[in-house]
Amino acid sequence: MSEKITKRRTVLKTGGVLAAGAVLPQVGLGQGKSGGAGSSEIKVALIGCGGRGTGAANQTLHVKGTKLVAMADAFEDRLEKAYRSLKGHYKERVDVPKARKFVGFDAYKAAIDAADVVILTSPPGFRPRHFEYAVEKGKHVFMEKPVAVDAEGVRQVLAAAKEADKKKLKVVAGLQRRYQESYLETYAKLQEGAIGEILSAQCYWNGGGVWNKPRKEGMTEMEYQMRNWYYFNWLSGDHICEQHIHNIDIVNWFVGKNPVKAIGVGGRSQRIGKNYGEIFDHHYVEFTYDDGRMMNSQCRHWRGCPSRVTEIVIGEKGTASAGLIKDHKGKIIWRHRNRNAPNPYQQEHNELYRHIREDKPLNNAYYAAEASMSAILGRMVTYSGLEISWDKALKSGRSIMPKEISWDADPGPKAGKDGLYPCPIPGKTKVI
Repeated sequence: MSEKITKRRTVLKTGGVLAAGAVLPQVGLGQGKSGGAGSSEIKVALIGCGGRGTGAANQTLHVKGTKLVAMADAFEDRLEKAYRSLKGHYKERVDVPKARKFVGFDAYKAAIDAADVVILTSPPGFRPRHFEYAVEKGKHVFMEKPVAVDAEGVRQVLAAAKEADKKKLKVVAGLQRRYQESYLETYAKLQEGAIGEILSAQCYWNGGGVWNKPRKEGMTEMEYQMRNWYYFNWLSGDHICEQHIHNIDIVNWFVGKNPVKAIGVGGRSQRIGKNYGEIFDHHYVEFTYDDGRMMNSQCRHWRGCPSRVTEIVIGEKGTASAGLIKDHKGKIIWRHRNRNAPNPYQQEHNELYRHIREDKPLNNAYYAAEASMSAILGRMVTYSGLEISWDKALKSGRSIMPKEISWDADPGPKAGKDGLYPCPIPGKTKVI
Protein backbone atom coordinates (compact mmCIF):
# COMPACT_ATOMS: atom_id res chain seq x y z
CA MET A 1 0.00 0.00 0.00
CA SER A 2 1.17 3.52 -0.75
CA GLU A 3 3.23 4.88 2.15
CA LYS A 4 1.80 8.38 1.59
CA ILE A 5 -1.77 7.16 1.96
CA THR A 6 -1.01 4.78 4.80
CA LYS A 7 0.57 7.55 6.88
CA ARG A 8 -2.52 9.71 6.45
CA ARG A 9 -4.70 7.03 8.02
CA THR A 10 -3.16 7.53 11.44
CA VAL A 11 -4.00 11.21 11.14
CA LEU A 12 -7.56 10.44 10.04
CA LYS A 13 -8.23 8.88 13.43
CA THR A 14 -7.29 11.99 15.39
CA GLY A 15 -9.35 15.09 16.05
CA GLY A 16 -12.47 15.97 14.11
CA VAL A 17 -16.02 17.23 13.98
CA LEU A 18 -18.21 16.20 16.89
CA ALA A 19 -21.64 15.24 15.62
CA ALA A 20 -24.25 13.01 17.25
CA GLY A 21 -21.67 11.77 19.73
CA ALA A 22 -19.32 10.45 17.05
CA VAL A 23 -16.00 11.71 15.73
CA LEU A 24 -15.80 12.48 12.03
CA PRO A 25 -12.37 11.37 10.74
CA GLN A 26 -10.52 14.16 8.99
CA VAL A 27 -7.15 15.80 8.59
CA GLY A 28 -5.65 19.23 8.08
CA LEU A 29 -3.77 22.00 9.79
CA GLY A 30 -5.39 25.38 9.90
CA GLN A 31 -6.26 28.25 7.71
CA GLY A 32 -5.10 30.21 4.74
CA LYS A 33 -5.07 33.94 4.12
CA SER A 34 -8.46 34.23 2.40
CA GLY A 35 -11.77 34.17 4.27
CA GLY A 36 -10.10 34.48 7.65
CA ALA A 37 -11.46 33.70 11.07
CA GLY A 38 -14.03 36.28 12.07
CA SER A 39 -14.36 37.59 8.51
CA SER A 40 -17.85 39.13 8.06
CA GLU A 41 -18.21 38.01 4.45
CA ILE A 42 -16.76 35.08 2.54
CA LYS A 43 -16.58 35.39 -1.25
CA VAL A 44 -17.40 32.22 -3.15
CA ALA A 45 -16.82 31.10 -6.75
CA LEU A 46 -18.74 28.30 -8.45
CA ILE A 47 -16.78 26.24 -10.98
CA GLY A 48 -19.15 23.94 -12.88
CA CYS A 49 -22.73 25.19 -13.08
CA GLY A 50 -24.73 22.04 -13.73
CA GLY A 51 -27.28 20.51 -11.39
CA ARG A 52 -24.81 19.44 -8.71
CA GLY A 53 -23.00 22.75 -8.86
CA THR A 54 -26.23 24.68 -8.48
CA GLY A 55 -27.16 22.46 -5.55
CA ALA A 56 -23.80 22.95 -3.86
CA ALA A 57 -24.02 26.73 -4.34
CA ASN A 58 -27.48 26.64 -2.74
CA GLN A 59 -26.06 24.84 0.26
CA THR A 60 -23.17 27.27 0.57
CA LEU A 61 -25.54 30.24 0.36
CA HIS A 62 -27.62 28.74 3.17
CA VAL A 63 -24.62 29.56 5.39
CA LYS A 64 -24.76 33.09 6.75
CA GLY A 65 -22.05 35.48 5.61
CA THR A 66 -21.39 33.86 2.22
CA LYS A 67 -21.72 35.63 -1.11
CA LEU A 68 -21.40 34.19 -4.61
CA VAL A 69 -19.15 36.55 -6.58
CA ALA A 70 -17.95 34.54 -9.61
CA MET A 71 -19.09 31.66 -11.81
CA ALA A 72 -17.35 29.57 -14.47
CA ASP A 73 -18.46 26.84 -16.85
CA ALA A 74 -17.50 25.46 -20.21
CA PHE A 75 -20.99 26.34 -21.48
CA GLU A 76 -22.59 29.78 -21.27
CA ASP A 77 -26.15 28.42 -21.31
CA ARG A 78 -25.48 26.26 -18.29
CA LEU A 79 -23.87 29.13 -16.39
CA GLU A 80 -26.79 31.46 -17.12
CA LYS A 81 -29.37 28.87 -16.06
CA ALA A 82 -27.61 28.39 -12.73
CA TYR A 83 -27.22 32.15 -12.31
CA ARG A 84 -30.93 32.80 -12.85
CA SER A 85 -31.89 30.13 -10.35
CA LEU A 86 -29.49 31.31 -7.64
CA LYS A 87 -30.08 35.02 -8.21
CA GLY A 88 -33.84 34.54 -8.06
CA HIS A 89 -33.59 32.88 -4.68
CA TYR A 90 -30.71 34.70 -2.96
CA LYS A 91 -31.03 38.16 -4.54
CA GLU A 92 -28.16 40.47 -3.47
CA ARG A 93 -26.13 37.57 -2.06
CA VAL A 94 -25.49 36.53 -5.65
CA ASP A 95 -23.26 39.33 -6.91
CA VAL A 96 -22.03 38.00 -10.25
CA PRO A 97 -21.97 40.70 -12.94
CA LYS A 98 -21.10 39.87 -16.53
CA ALA A 99 -17.45 40.70 -15.81
CA ARG A 100 -17.28 37.81 -13.32
CA LYS A 101 -19.05 35.23 -15.47
CA PHE A 102 -16.35 33.19 -17.16
CA VAL A 103 -16.92 30.70 -19.99
CA GLY A 104 -14.52 28.16 -21.49
CA PHE A 105 -12.09 25.45 -20.47
CA ASP A 106 -9.75 27.89 -18.71
CA ALA A 107 -12.54 29.97 -17.16
CA TYR A 108 -11.98 28.37 -13.77
CA LYS A 109 -8.79 30.35 -13.22
CA ALA A 110 -10.37 33.81 -13.29
CA ALA A 111 -13.28 32.67 -11.13
CA ILE A 112 -10.98 31.11 -8.54
CA ASP A 113 -8.86 34.25 -8.47
CA ALA A 114 -11.92 36.31 -7.50
CA ALA A 115 -12.94 34.32 -4.40
CA ASP A 116 -11.99 33.12 -0.91
CA VAL A 117 -13.76 29.74 -1.25
CA VAL A 118 -14.29 27.74 -4.44
CA ILE A 119 -16.90 25.12 -5.24
CA LEU A 120 -15.51 22.58 -7.73
CA THR A 121 -18.35 20.73 -9.44
CA SER A 122 -17.26 20.37 -13.07
CA PRO A 123 -17.12 16.84 -14.52
CA PRO A 124 -14.66 14.81 -12.39
CA GLY A 125 -11.96 14.56 -15.05
CA PHE A 126 -11.20 18.25 -14.49
CA ARG A 127 -11.10 18.03 -10.70
CA PRO A 128 -7.33 17.50 -10.22
CA ARG A 129 -6.30 20.57 -12.23
CA HIS A 130 -9.01 22.74 -10.67
CA PHE A 131 -8.10 21.65 -7.14
CA GLU A 132 -4.39 22.11 -7.79
CA TYR A 133 -4.95 25.66 -9.06
CA ALA A 134 -7.24 26.55 -6.15
CA VAL A 135 -4.64 25.39 -3.63
CA GLU A 136 -1.87 27.20 -5.51
CA LYS A 137 -3.91 30.41 -5.15
CA GLY A 138 -4.57 29.82 -1.44
CA LYS A 139 -8.32 29.15 -1.63
CA HIS A 140 -10.50 27.01 0.63
CA VAL A 141 -12.32 24.30 -1.32
CA PHE A 142 -15.52 22.33 -1.54
CA MET A 143 -15.12 19.72 -4.28
CA GLU A 144 -17.43 17.00 -5.46
CA LYS A 145 -16.52 13.36 -5.72
CA PRO A 146 -14.82 11.60 -7.40
CA VAL A 147 -11.75 13.80 -7.26
CA ALA A 148 -10.04 12.05 -10.17
CA VAL A 149 -10.74 9.53 -12.94
CA ASP A 150 -7.31 7.90 -13.20
CA ALA A 151 -4.25 7.24 -11.06
CA GLU A 152 -2.37 10.24 -12.42
CA GLY A 153 -5.21 12.47 -11.25
CA VAL A 154 -5.25 10.84 -7.83
CA ARG A 155 -1.53 11.48 -7.41
CA GLN A 156 -2.09 15.11 -8.45
CA VAL A 157 -4.83 15.53 -5.83
CA LEU A 158 -2.70 13.94 -3.10
CA ALA A 159 0.16 16.31 -3.89
CA ALA A 160 -2.18 19.31 -3.81
CA ALA A 161 -3.67 18.09 -0.53
CA LYS A 162 -0.24 18.25 1.08
CA GLU A 163 0.16 21.80 -0.18
CA ALA A 164 -3.26 22.66 1.24
CA ASP A 165 -2.06 21.45 4.64
CA LYS A 166 1.03 23.63 4.40
CA LYS A 167 -1.14 26.65 3.63
CA LYS A 168 -3.65 25.72 6.35
CA LEU A 169 -6.50 25.61 3.85
CA LYS A 170 -9.85 23.94 4.54
CA VAL A 171 -11.04 21.26 2.11
CA VAL A 172 -14.36 19.41 2.12
CA ALA A 173 -15.23 16.66 -0.39
CA GLY A 174 -18.72 15.67 -1.44
CA LEU A 175 -18.79 12.24 0.18
CA GLN A 176 -21.70 13.44 2.27
CA ARG A 177 -22.30 10.14 4.07
CA ARG A 178 -19.30 11.04 6.23
CA TYR A 179 -21.36 14.00 7.49
CA GLN A 180 -24.63 12.05 7.88
CA GLU A 181 -25.78 11.44 11.45
CA SER A 182 -26.92 7.84 10.87
CA TYR A 183 -23.51 6.90 9.44
CA LEU A 184 -21.61 8.77 12.14
CA GLU A 185 -23.52 7.03 14.91
CA THR A 186 -23.12 3.64 13.21
CA TYR A 187 -19.39 4.24 12.92
CA ALA A 188 -19.22 5.07 16.63
CA LYS A 189 -21.11 1.87 17.49
CA LEU A 190 -18.71 -0.20 15.40
CA GLN A 191 -15.76 1.43 17.17
CA GLU A 192 -17.35 0.38 20.46
CA GLY A 193 -17.47 -3.24 19.24
CA ALA A 194 -21.22 -3.56 18.64
CA ILE A 195 -20.74 -6.35 16.07
CA GLY A 196 -17.28 -7.48 17.15
CA GLU A 197 -14.49 -7.59 14.60
CA ILE A 198 -15.61 -6.78 11.06
CA LEU A 199 -15.14 -9.89 8.91
CA SER A 200 -16.41 -8.83 5.49
CA ALA A 201 -18.59 -6.27 3.73
CA GLN A 202 -20.99 -5.78 0.83
CA CYS A 203 -21.97 -2.58 -0.94
CA TYR A 204 -24.37 -1.68 -3.71
CA TRP A 205 -25.42 1.08 -6.06
CA ASN A 206 -27.99 -0.62 -8.25
CA GLY A 207 -30.35 1.72 -10.09
CA GLY A 208 -31.89 2.54 -13.42
CA GLY A 209 -29.28 4.92 -14.76
CA VAL A 210 -29.15 8.62 -15.50
CA TRP A 211 -29.85 11.21 -18.19
CA ASN A 212 -28.41 11.50 -21.67
CA LYS A 213 -28.52 14.30 -24.21
CA PRO A 214 -28.92 13.81 -27.97
CA ARG A 215 -26.27 14.85 -30.42
CA LYS A 216 -27.17 18.07 -32.21
CA GLU A 217 -26.18 19.17 -35.66
CA GLY A 218 -22.98 21.21 -35.64
CA MET A 219 -21.62 19.82 -32.38
CA THR A 220 -17.94 19.00 -32.34
CA GLU A 221 -17.03 15.66 -30.81
CA MET A 222 -15.61 17.47 -27.81
CA GLU A 223 -18.85 19.36 -27.22
CA TYR A 224 -20.94 16.20 -27.56
CA GLN A 225 -18.83 14.37 -25.00
CA MET A 226 -18.83 17.36 -22.66
CA ARG A 227 -22.63 17.56 -22.83
CA ASN A 228 -22.84 13.81 -22.17
CA TRP A 229 -19.93 13.65 -19.75
CA TYR A 230 -21.40 10.81 -17.70
CA TYR A 231 -20.83 8.29 -20.50
CA PHE A 232 -17.13 8.93 -21.14
CA ASN A 233 -14.39 7.70 -18.86
CA TRP A 234 -12.11 10.70 -19.16
CA LEU A 235 -14.93 12.87 -17.80
CA SER A 236 -16.78 10.66 -15.29
CA GLY A 237 -14.61 7.62 -14.62
CA ASP A 238 -17.67 5.37 -15.30
CA HIS A 239 -20.56 5.06 -12.85
CA ILE A 240 -18.50 2.87 -10.51
CA CYS A 241 -16.47 6.03 -9.86
CA GLU A 242 -19.15 8.69 -10.23
CA GLN A 243 -21.83 7.03 -8.03
CA HIS A 244 -20.63 3.82 -6.41
CA ILE A 245 -17.68 5.64 -4.85
CA HIS A 246 -20.05 6.61 -2.01
CA ASN A 247 -20.62 3.00 -0.97
CA ILE A 248 -17.01 1.89 -1.45
CA ASP A 249 -15.87 4.83 0.67
CA ILE A 250 -18.17 3.87 3.55
CA VAL A 251 -16.83 0.32 3.69
CA ASN A 252 -13.23 1.54 3.60
CA TRP A 253 -14.07 3.99 6.41
CA PHE A 254 -15.78 1.37 8.57
CA VAL A 255 -13.03 -1.22 7.96
CA GLY A 256 -10.37 1.44 8.55
CA LYS A 257 -8.19 0.85 5.50
CA ASN A 258 -8.08 0.63 1.71
CA PRO A 259 -8.06 -2.61 -0.30
CA VAL A 260 -4.71 -3.96 -1.47
CA LYS A 261 -6.03 -5.73 -4.57
CA ALA A 262 -9.16 -6.39 -6.58
CA ILE A 263 -10.63 -8.62 -9.27
CA GLY A 264 -14.00 -8.32 -10.95
CA VAL A 265 -16.33 -8.63 -13.90
CA GLY A 266 -18.44 -6.15 -15.80
CA GLY A 267 -19.90 -5.22 -19.16
CA ARG A 268 -22.87 -3.81 -21.03
CA SER A 269 -26.02 -5.89 -21.33
CA GLN A 270 -28.92 -3.40 -21.36
CA ARG A 271 -27.62 0.13 -21.87
CA ILE A 272 -26.31 -0.23 -25.42
CA GLY A 273 -26.75 2.42 -28.09
CA LYS A 274 -25.39 5.51 -29.76
CA ASN A 275 -26.31 7.72 -26.80
CA TYR A 276 -24.44 5.79 -24.11
CA GLY A 277 -20.77 6.39 -24.85
CA GLU A 278 -18.19 3.85 -23.79
CA ILE A 279 -18.91 2.97 -20.16
CA PHE A 280 -20.21 -0.30 -18.72
CA ASP A 281 -23.71 -0.65 -17.32
CA HIS A 282 -22.69 -3.12 -14.60
CA HIS A 283 -19.66 -3.93 -12.42
CA TYR A 284 -19.02 -6.55 -9.77
CA VAL A 285 -15.75 -6.28 -7.86
CA GLU A 286 -14.16 -8.35 -5.10
CA PHE A 287 -11.85 -6.06 -3.10
CA THR A 288 -9.36 -7.68 -0.70
CA TYR A 289 -7.73 -5.95 2.29
CA ASP A 290 -4.26 -6.65 3.62
CA ASP A 291 -5.61 -8.92 6.38
CA GLY A 292 -7.62 -11.08 3.96
CA ARG A 293 -11.00 -9.50 4.61
CA MET A 294 -13.12 -8.85 1.51
CA MET A 295 -15.63 -6.32 0.26
CA ASN A 296 -18.05 -7.48 -2.42
CA SER A 297 -19.11 -4.50 -4.50
CA GLN A 298 -21.77 -4.27 -7.18
CA CYS A 299 -23.27 -1.44 -9.20
CA ARG A 300 -25.51 -1.47 -12.23
CA HIS A 301 -27.64 0.79 -14.41
CA TRP A 302 -30.50 -1.47 -15.50
CA ARG A 303 -34.03 -0.21 -15.96
CA GLY A 304 -36.88 -2.48 -14.88
CA CYS A 305 -34.82 -4.13 -12.14
CA PRO A 306 -34.90 -3.67 -8.35
CA SER A 307 -32.84 -0.77 -7.01
CA ARG A 308 -30.52 -1.08 -4.04
CA VAL A 309 -28.13 1.55 -2.68
CA THR A 310 -26.56 0.59 0.63
CA GLU A 311 -23.59 -0.85 2.51
CA ILE A 312 -23.50 -3.80 4.92
CA VAL A 313 -20.61 -4.84 7.15
CA ILE A 314 -20.64 -8.31 8.66
CA GLY A 315 -19.02 -8.87 12.04
CA GLU A 316 -18.49 -11.65 14.56
CA LYS A 317 -21.69 -10.77 16.46
CA GLY A 318 -23.92 -9.22 13.82
CA THR A 319 -24.32 -6.92 10.83
CA ALA A 320 -24.44 -3.14 10.44
CA SER A 321 -25.78 -0.77 7.81
CA ALA A 322 -26.45 2.95 8.07
CA GLY A 323 -28.44 3.47 11.25
CA LEU A 324 -29.18 -0.22 11.89
CA ILE A 325 -27.37 -3.03 13.71
CA LYS A 326 -28.71 -6.60 13.97
CA ASP A 327 -27.44 -9.84 15.44
CA HIS A 328 -27.01 -12.86 13.19
CA LYS A 329 -30.57 -14.03 13.93
CA GLY A 330 -31.98 -10.77 12.62
CA LYS A 331 -32.82 -9.19 15.97
CA ILE A 332 -32.37 -5.43 16.02
CA ILE A 333 -29.65 -4.46 18.50
CA TRP A 334 -29.64 -0.73 17.76
CA ARG A 335 -31.40 1.69 15.46
CA HIS A 336 -30.80 5.35 14.66
CA ARG A 337 -34.04 7.13 15.54
CA ASN A 338 -33.54 10.84 14.87
CA ARG A 339 -35.96 11.63 12.07
CA ASN A 340 -34.95 15.28 12.23
CA ALA A 341 -31.25 14.67 11.61
CA PRO A 342 -29.49 17.43 9.66
CA ASN A 343 -29.27 17.17 5.88
CA PRO A 344 -25.76 15.79 5.22
CA TYR A 345 -25.43 17.81 2.01
CA GLN A 346 -25.96 20.95 4.07
CA GLN A 347 -23.75 19.73 6.91
CA GLU A 348 -20.76 19.52 4.58
CA HIS A 349 -21.01 23.23 3.90
CA ASN A 350 -21.86 24.16 7.48
CA GLU A 351 -18.69 22.42 8.66
CA LEU A 352 -16.51 23.93 5.93
CA TYR A 353 -17.40 27.49 6.90
CA ARG A 354 -17.33 26.79 10.63
CA HIS A 355 -13.79 25.50 10.29
CA ILE A 356 -12.78 28.49 8.20
CA ARG A 357 -14.17 30.94 10.74
CA GLU A 358 -12.90 29.09 13.80
CA ASP A 359 -9.53 28.34 12.20
CA LYS A 360 -9.82 24.60 12.85
CA PRO A 361 -8.16 21.87 10.75
CA LEU A 362 -10.20 20.22 8.00
CA ASN A 363 -8.95 18.47 4.88
CA ASN A 364 -11.06 15.72 3.33
CA ALA A 365 -8.91 15.53 0.19
CA TYR A 366 -6.96 12.52 1.42
CA TYR A 367 -9.86 10.18 2.03
CA ALA A 368 -11.60 11.49 -1.11
CA ALA A 369 -8.51 10.59 -3.13
CA GLU A 370 -8.38 7.15 -1.50
CA ALA A 371 -12.05 6.50 -2.26
CA SER A 372 -11.56 7.68 -5.84
CA MET A 373 -8.57 5.37 -6.25
CA SER A 374 -10.54 2.43 -4.85
CA ALA A 375 -13.29 3.00 -7.43
CA ILE A 376 -10.72 3.47 -10.20
CA LEU A 377 -9.11 0.17 -9.19
CA GLY A 378 -12.53 -1.46 -9.47
CA ARG A 379 -12.99 -0.09 -12.98
CA MET A 380 -9.51 -1.19 -13.99
CA VAL A 381 -10.15 -4.81 -13.02
CA THR A 382 -13.59 -5.03 -14.66
CA TYR A 383 -12.32 -3.46 -17.88
CA SER A 384 -9.21 -5.64 -18.06
CA GLY A 385 -10.37 -8.90 -16.46
CA LEU A 386 -7.15 -8.92 -14.42
CA GLU A 387 -6.45 -9.02 -10.71
CA ILE A 388 -4.59 -5.77 -9.96
CA SER A 389 -2.92 -4.57 -6.78
CA TRP A 390 -3.55 -1.15 -5.24
CA ASP A 391 0.13 -0.22 -5.49
CA LYS A 392 0.37 -1.18 -9.16
CA ALA A 393 -2.82 0.70 -9.99
CA LEU A 394 -1.78 3.83 -8.09
CA LYS A 395 1.59 3.88 -9.84
CA SER A 396 0.05 3.48 -13.31
CA GLY A 397 1.38 5.94 -15.86
CA ARG A 398 -1.59 5.47 -18.21
CA SER A 399 -3.64 8.68 -18.33
CA ILE A 400 -7.12 8.60 -19.84
CA MET A 401 -7.32 12.40 -20.20
CA PRO A 402 -7.07 13.98 -23.70
CA LYS A 403 -3.72 15.47 -24.60
CA GLU A 404 -5.41 18.75 -25.52
CA ILE A 405 -8.56 20.33 -24.10
CA SER A 406 -10.25 22.61 -26.66
CA TRP A 407 -13.50 22.55 -28.61
CA ASP A 408 -11.80 21.28 -31.76
CA ALA A 409 -9.46 18.83 -30.01
CA ASP A 410 -9.73 15.05 -30.20
CA PRO A 411 -11.15 13.85 -26.84
CA GLY A 412 -10.05 10.26 -27.48
CA PRO A 413 -13.08 7.96 -27.71
CA LYS A 414 -14.46 7.70 -31.25
CA ALA A 415 -17.74 6.27 -32.49
CA GLY A 416 -17.63 3.68 -35.24
CA LYS A 417 -19.52 3.81 -38.54
CA ASP A 418 -22.54 2.42 -36.73
CA GLY A 419 -22.44 5.33 -34.28
CA LEU A 420 -21.49 3.11 -31.35
CA TYR A 421 -18.47 3.85 -29.17
CA PRO A 422 -16.13 0.89 -28.54
CA CYS A 423 -16.65 -0.73 -25.16
CA PRO A 424 -13.77 -2.10 -23.05
CA ILE A 425 -13.18 -5.82 -23.61
CA PRO A 426 -11.84 -7.88 -20.67
CA GLY A 427 -8.71 -9.76 -21.68
CA LYS A 428 -7.88 -7.19 -24.34
CA THR A 429 -8.30 -3.70 -22.84
CA LYS A 430 -5.10 -2.29 -21.35
CA VAL A 431 -5.45 -0.32 -18.12
CA ILE A 432 -1.88 -0.22 -16.72
